[in-house]
Amino acid sequence: MYKTHTLQGHGMNLNHLAIFHAVATCNSVSSGAQRLHISQSAASKQLIEFEQSLGLRLFDRLPRGVRLTEAGQLLLGHANRLFAIEAQAEHALIDLRDHARGQLRIGASRTTGSYLLPEHLAAFHQRHPGMEIQLQVANTRAVESGLLAGEIDIGFTEGIVANEQLEYTEFARDELVLVAAPDHPAVDCAPLAPGDLTRWSLLMHEEGSGTRAVTELALARRKLHIKPAMRLASGSAIKLTVAAGGGLAFLSSLAVRTEVLAGRLVVLPVKKMRIERTLYRVCLRNVSPGPSLQAFLETLGTAREQRHKTAE
Repeated sequence: MYKTHTLQGHGMNLNHLAIFHAVATCNSVSSGAQRLHISQSAASKQLIEFEQSLGLRLFDRLPRGVRLTEAGQLLLGHANRLFAIEAQAEHALIDLRDHARGQLRIGASRTTGSYLLPEHLAAFHQRHPGMEIQLQVANTRAVESGLLAGEIDIGFTEGIVANEQLEYTEFARDELVLVAAPDHPAVDCAPLAPGDLTRWSLLMHEEGSGTRAVTELALARRKLHIKPAMRLASGSAIKLTVAAGGGLAFLSSLAVRTEVLAGRLVVLPVKKMRIERTLYRVCLRNVSPGPSLQAFLETLGTAREQRHKTAE
Protein backbone atom coordinates (compact mmCIF):
# COMPACT_ATOMS: atom_id res chain seq x y z
CA MET A 1 0.00 0.00 0.00
CA TYR A 2 1.25 3.46 -0.84
CA LYS A 3 2.23 5.70 2.03
CA THR A 4 0.00 8.75 2.48
CA HIS A 5 1.68 12.13 2.90
CA THR A 6 -0.11 15.23 4.15
CA LEU A 7 -0.90 18.52 2.44
CA GLN A 8 -2.50 21.12 4.72
CA GLY A 9 -4.04 18.39 6.79
CA HIS A 10 -5.26 16.42 3.74
CA GLY A 11 -3.88 13.19 2.28
CA MET A 12 -2.01 12.73 -1.00
CA ASN A 13 -2.67 9.18 -2.06
CA LEU A 14 -0.23 7.87 -4.65
CA ASN A 15 -2.95 5.78 -6.29
CA HIS A 16 -4.78 9.05 -6.92
CA LEU A 17 -1.55 10.59 -8.15
CA ALA A 18 -1.08 7.76 -10.66
CA ILE A 19 -4.59 8.34 -12.05
CA PHE A 20 -3.94 12.10 -12.22
CA HIS A 21 -0.68 11.48 -14.08
CA ALA A 22 -2.26 9.16 -16.63
CA VAL A 23 -5.17 11.53 -17.32
CA ALA A 24 -2.89 14.57 -17.53
CA THR A 25 -0.53 12.78 -19.91
CA CYS A 26 -3.39 11.67 -22.17
CA ASN A 27 -5.42 14.91 -21.82
CA SER A 28 -8.43 12.65 -21.42
CA VAL A 29 -10.12 10.85 -18.55
CA SER A 30 -11.20 7.96 -20.76
CA SER A 31 -7.76 7.50 -22.33
CA GLY A 32 -6.06 7.75 -18.93
CA ALA A 33 -8.45 5.19 -17.46
CA GLN A 34 -7.83 2.88 -20.40
CA ARG A 35 -4.06 3.13 -19.86
CA LEU A 36 -4.54 2.09 -16.22
CA HIS A 37 -7.09 -0.61 -17.09
CA ILE A 38 -9.86 0.89 -14.95
CA SER A 39 -13.27 2.23 -15.88
CA GLN A 40 -13.77 5.87 -16.84
CA SER A 41 -16.29 6.32 -14.04
CA ALA A 42 -13.81 4.96 -11.47
CA ALA A 43 -11.12 7.32 -12.75
CA SER A 44 -13.48 10.32 -12.63
CA LYS A 45 -14.61 9.48 -9.12
CA GLN A 46 -11.06 9.13 -7.80
CA LEU A 47 -9.95 12.35 -9.47
CA ILE A 48 -12.75 14.21 -7.73
CA GLU A 49 -11.76 12.62 -4.42
CA PHE A 50 -8.16 13.65 -5.07
CA GLU A 51 -9.08 17.25 -5.77
CA GLN A 52 -11.30 17.37 -2.69
CA SER A 53 -8.52 15.96 -0.50
CA LEU A 54 -6.09 18.57 -1.82
CA GLY A 55 -8.56 21.42 -1.73
CA LEU A 56 -7.49 22.38 -5.26
CA ARG A 57 -8.94 21.87 -8.74
CA LEU A 58 -6.48 20.07 -10.97
CA PHE A 59 -8.43 19.97 -14.24
CA ASP A 60 -10.85 22.09 -16.14
CA ARG A 61 -13.42 19.76 -17.68
CA LEU A 62 -13.95 20.58 -21.36
CA PRO A 63 -16.52 19.30 -23.86
CA ARG A 64 -13.70 17.21 -25.29
CA GLY A 65 -11.11 16.12 -22.77
CA VAL A 66 -9.61 18.02 -19.87
CA ARG A 67 -7.14 20.86 -19.39
CA LEU A 68 -4.72 21.27 -16.51
CA THR A 69 -5.24 24.14 -14.12
CA GLU A 70 -2.29 26.04 -12.64
CA ALA A 71 -2.25 23.61 -9.70
CA GLY A 72 -2.45 20.67 -12.10
CA GLN A 73 0.51 21.93 -14.14
CA LEU A 74 2.57 22.33 -10.98
CA LEU A 75 1.66 18.86 -9.76
CA LEU A 76 2.35 17.27 -13.16
CA GLY A 77 5.99 18.38 -13.06
CA HIS A 78 6.50 16.63 -9.74
CA ALA A 79 4.50 13.60 -10.86
CA ASN A 80 6.62 13.26 -14.01
CA ARG A 81 9.79 13.14 -11.94
CA LEU A 82 8.30 10.72 -9.43
CA PHE A 83 7.08 8.23 -12.00
CA ALA A 84 10.29 8.54 -14.01
CA ILE A 85 12.18 7.43 -10.88
CA GLU A 86 9.69 4.60 -10.42
CA ALA A 87 10.31 3.45 -14.02
CA GLN A 88 14.06 3.62 -13.52
CA ALA A 89 13.80 1.54 -10.36
CA GLU A 90 11.66 -1.05 -12.14
CA HIS A 91 14.08 -1.26 -15.07
CA ALA A 92 17.03 -1.56 -12.70
CA LEU A 93 15.39 -4.46 -10.87
CA ILE A 94 14.53 -6.18 -14.15
CA ASP A 95 18.13 -5.77 -15.29
CA LEU A 96 19.32 -7.23 -12.00
CA ARG A 97 16.92 -10.15 -12.29
CA ASP A 98 18.02 -10.80 -15.87
CA HIS A 99 21.71 -10.38 -14.95
CA ALA A 100 22.14 -7.36 -17.24
CA ARG A 101 23.52 -5.37 -14.33
CA GLY A 102 24.50 -5.83 -10.73
CA GLN A 103 27.50 -6.02 -8.46
CA LEU A 104 29.42 -9.06 -7.30
CA ARG A 105 31.89 -8.74 -4.41
CA ILE A 106 34.31 -11.65 -4.09
CA GLY A 107 36.90 -12.34 -1.43
CA ALA A 108 39.51 -14.98 -2.16
CA SER A 109 42.59 -16.38 -0.52
CA ARG A 110 45.80 -15.90 -2.47
CA THR A 111 46.01 -19.29 -4.17
CA THR A 112 42.44 -19.30 -5.43
CA GLY A 113 42.33 -15.58 -6.18
CA SER A 114 45.56 -15.59 -8.14
CA TYR A 115 45.60 -18.97 -9.88
CA LEU A 116 42.07 -20.41 -10.13
CA LEU A 117 39.49 -17.62 -10.16
CA PRO A 118 40.76 -15.49 -13.09
CA GLU A 119 39.47 -17.89 -15.75
CA HIS A 120 36.07 -18.06 -14.01
CA LEU A 121 35.89 -14.26 -13.76
CA ALA A 122 36.67 -13.97 -17.46
CA ALA A 123 33.91 -16.46 -18.32
CA PHE A 124 31.45 -14.66 -16.06
CA HIS A 125 32.27 -11.28 -17.61
CA GLN A 126 31.76 -12.67 -21.10
CA ARG A 127 28.33 -13.99 -20.15
CA HIS A 128 27.30 -10.90 -18.14
CA PRO A 129 29.30 -7.88 -19.35
CA GLY A 130 27.04 -5.44 -17.45
CA MET A 131 28.00 -6.89 -14.07
CA GLU A 132 30.49 -5.04 -11.89
CA ILE A 133 33.00 -7.45 -10.36
CA GLN A 134 35.16 -6.69 -7.32
CA LEU A 135 37.82 -9.17 -6.21
CA GLN A 136 39.65 -8.76 -2.92
CA VAL A 137 42.60 -11.08 -2.33
CA ALA A 138 43.45 -11.66 1.34
CA ASN A 139 44.19 -14.49 3.72
CA THR A 140 41.54 -17.01 4.73
CA ARG A 141 40.77 -15.36 8.07
CA ALA A 142 40.16 -11.98 6.41
CA VAL A 143 37.90 -13.54 3.76
CA GLU A 144 35.75 -15.24 6.39
CA SER A 145 35.53 -12.01 8.39
CA GLY A 146 34.47 -10.12 5.27
CA LEU A 147 31.65 -12.59 4.65
CA LEU A 148 30.37 -12.36 8.22
CA ALA A 149 30.49 -8.54 8.08
CA GLY A 150 28.54 -8.43 4.81
CA GLU A 151 31.46 -6.83 2.96
CA ILE A 152 31.62 -9.56 0.30
CA ASP A 153 29.03 -11.84 -1.29
CA ILE A 154 31.10 -15.02 -1.65
CA GLY A 155 34.48 -16.18 -0.44
CA PHE A 156 37.10 -18.68 -1.52
CA THR A 157 39.35 -20.04 1.21
CA GLU A 158 42.04 -22.60 1.80
CA GLY A 159 42.88 -24.43 4.94
CA ILE A 160 40.66 -25.62 7.74
CA VAL A 161 36.87 -25.23 8.04
CA ALA A 162 36.49 -22.97 11.04
CA ASN A 163 33.12 -21.19 11.35
CA GLU A 164 29.66 -22.68 11.87
CA GLN A 165 27.97 -19.55 10.45
CA LEU A 166 29.53 -20.26 7.07
CA GLU A 167 28.79 -22.97 4.55
CA TYR A 168 31.87 -24.53 2.94
CA THR A 169 31.67 -26.29 -0.43
CA GLU A 170 34.62 -27.99 -2.10
CA PHE A 171 35.82 -25.89 -5.02
CA ALA A 172 39.12 -27.55 -5.97
CA ARG A 173 41.94 -29.70 -4.62
CA ASP A 174 45.51 -28.59 -4.17
CA GLU A 175 48.82 -29.93 -2.88
CA LEU A 176 51.40 -28.09 -0.83
CA VAL A 177 54.95 -28.88 -1.93
CA LEU A 178 58.30 -28.07 -0.35
CA VAL A 179 60.35 -25.80 -2.61
CA ALA A 180 63.91 -24.56 -2.57
CA ALA A 181 66.37 -22.74 -4.77
CA PRO A 182 68.14 -25.11 -7.19
CA ASP A 183 71.49 -24.56 -5.44
CA HIS A 184 70.19 -24.86 -1.87
CA PRO A 185 72.10 -27.51 0.18
CA ALA A 186 68.85 -29.34 0.97
CA VAL A 187 68.52 -30.31 -2.70
CA ASP A 188 71.47 -32.70 -2.38
CA CYS A 189 69.75 -34.37 0.60
CA ALA A 190 66.45 -35.08 -1.15
CA PRO A 191 64.28 -36.92 -0.57
CA LEU A 192 64.10 -35.51 2.93
CA ALA A 193 62.79 -37.18 6.03
CA PRO A 194 60.24 -35.08 7.96
CA GLY A 195 62.73 -34.66 10.78
CA ASP A 196 65.26 -33.13 8.34
CA LEU A 197 63.04 -30.05 8.08
CA THR A 198 64.38 -28.82 11.43
CA ARG A 199 67.85 -28.41 9.86
CA TRP A 200 66.81 -25.71 7.42
CA SER A 201 65.24 -22.28 7.68
CA LEU A 202 61.54 -22.53 6.91
CA LEU A 203 59.56 -19.59 5.54
CA MET A 204 55.81 -19.29 6.18
CA HIS A 205 52.88 -16.98 5.58
CA GLU A 206 51.51 -14.77 8.32
CA GLU A 207 49.00 -15.88 10.98
CA GLY A 208 45.55 -16.27 9.45
CA SER A 209 46.87 -17.82 6.24
CA GLY A 210 45.18 -21.04 5.19
CA THR A 211 48.43 -22.34 3.69
CA ARG A 212 50.20 -21.82 6.99
CA ALA A 213 47.41 -23.47 8.99
CA VAL A 214 47.47 -26.60 6.83
CA THR A 215 51.28 -26.74 6.90
CA GLU A 216 51.44 -26.43 10.69
CA LEU A 217 48.76 -29.11 11.10
CA ALA A 218 50.70 -31.51 8.84
CA LEU A 219 53.90 -30.86 10.79
CA ALA A 220 52.15 -31.22 14.16
CA ARG A 221 50.83 -34.64 13.14
CA ARG A 222 54.48 -35.65 12.81
CA LYS A 223 55.28 -34.00 16.16
CA LEU A 224 57.25 -31.25 14.45
CA HIS A 225 56.85 -27.75 15.80
CA ILE A 226 59.06 -25.54 13.68
CA LYS A 227 59.31 -21.84 14.34
CA PRO A 228 59.40 -20.08 10.97
CA ALA A 229 62.61 -18.24 10.18
CA MET A 230 60.58 -15.61 8.34
CA ARG A 231 56.89 -14.74 8.22
CA LEU A 232 55.94 -13.02 4.99
CA ALA A 233 52.46 -11.81 4.03
CA SER A 234 53.04 -12.16 0.29
CA GLY A 235 53.31 -15.45 -1.56
CA SER A 236 55.39 -13.70 -4.21
CA ALA A 237 57.78 -12.46 -1.53
CA ILE A 238 58.15 -15.99 -0.18
CA LYS A 239 58.90 -17.39 -3.65
CA LEU A 240 61.49 -14.71 -4.37
CA THR A 241 63.16 -15.17 -0.97
CA VAL A 242 63.30 -18.95 -1.42
CA ALA A 243 64.68 -18.55 -4.95
CA ALA A 244 67.39 -16.28 -3.54
CA GLY A 245 68.47 -19.01 -1.12
CA GLY A 246 66.68 -17.66 1.95
CA GLY A 247 65.24 -20.99 3.02
CA LEU A 248 62.58 -23.57 2.23
CA ALA A 249 58.81 -23.14 2.08
CA PHE A 250 55.68 -25.19 1.68
CA LEU A 251 53.68 -23.52 -1.08
CA SER A 252 50.78 -24.39 -3.34
CA SER A 253 51.77 -26.46 -6.35
CA LEU A 254 49.59 -24.07 -8.35
CA ALA A 255 51.50 -21.05 -7.07
CA VAL A 256 54.98 -22.38 -7.92
CA ARG A 257 54.20 -24.09 -11.21
CA THR A 258 55.70 -21.30 -13.35
CA GLU A 259 58.86 -20.98 -11.23
CA VAL A 260 59.44 -24.75 -11.22
CA LEU A 261 59.05 -24.98 -14.99
CA ALA A 262 61.48 -22.06 -15.39
CA GLY A 263 64.02 -23.72 -13.09
CA ARG A 264 63.96 -20.94 -10.49
CA LEU A 265 62.60 -23.30 -7.85
CA VAL A 266 62.74 -27.05 -7.34
CA VAL A 267 60.31 -29.31 -5.50
CA LEU A 268 61.87 -31.39 -2.71
CA PRO A 269 60.05 -34.64 -1.94
CA VAL A 270 59.55 -35.43 1.76
CA LYS A 271 59.29 -39.10 2.67
CA LYS A 272 55.81 -40.23 3.76
CA MET A 273 54.59 -36.65 3.79
CA ARG A 274 52.05 -35.52 1.23
CA ILE A 275 50.09 -32.40 2.13
CA GLU A 276 46.83 -32.20 0.23
CA ARG A 277 44.10 -29.71 0.97
CA THR A 278 40.66 -28.66 -0.13
CA LEU A 279 40.02 -25.22 -1.53
CA TYR A 280 36.55 -24.06 -0.52
CA ARG A 281 33.80 -21.89 -1.87
CA VAL A 282 32.26 -20.19 1.16
CA CYS A 283 28.88 -18.48 1.63
CA LEU A 284 26.80 -17.45 4.60
CA ARG A 285 24.80 -20.39 5.90
CA ASN A 286 21.02 -20.33 5.31
CA VAL A 287 21.15 -17.16 3.18
CA SER A 288 19.70 -17.31 -0.33
CA PRO A 289 21.98 -15.86 -3.03
CA GLY A 290 20.89 -12.71 -4.84
CA PRO A 291 20.59 -12.60 -8.64
CA SER A 292 24.23 -11.53 -9.20
CA LEU A 293 25.66 -14.23 -6.96
CA GLN A 294 23.30 -16.83 -8.41
CA ALA A 295 24.54 -16.01 -11.90
CA PHE A 296 28.14 -16.43 -10.76
CA LEU A 297 27.37 -19.76 -9.09
CA GLU A 298 25.82 -20.93 -12.35
CA THR A 299 29.02 -19.97 -14.17
CA LEU A 300 31.08 -21.97 -11.69
CA GLY A 301 28.74 -24.92 -12.12
CA THR A 302 29.07 -24.79 -15.90
CA ALA A 303 32.86 -24.76 -15.62
CA ARG A 304 32.80 -27.78 -13.30
CA GLU A 305 30.58 -29.72 -15.72
CA GLN A 306 32.91 -28.92 -18.61
CA ARG A 307 35.93 -30.16 -16.62
CA HIS A 308 34.15 -33.43 -15.84
CA LYS A 309 33.28 -33.96 -19.50
CA THR A 310 36.88 -33.27 -20.49
CA ALA A 311 38.14 -35.75 -17.89
CA GLU A 312 35.82 -38.44 -19.25
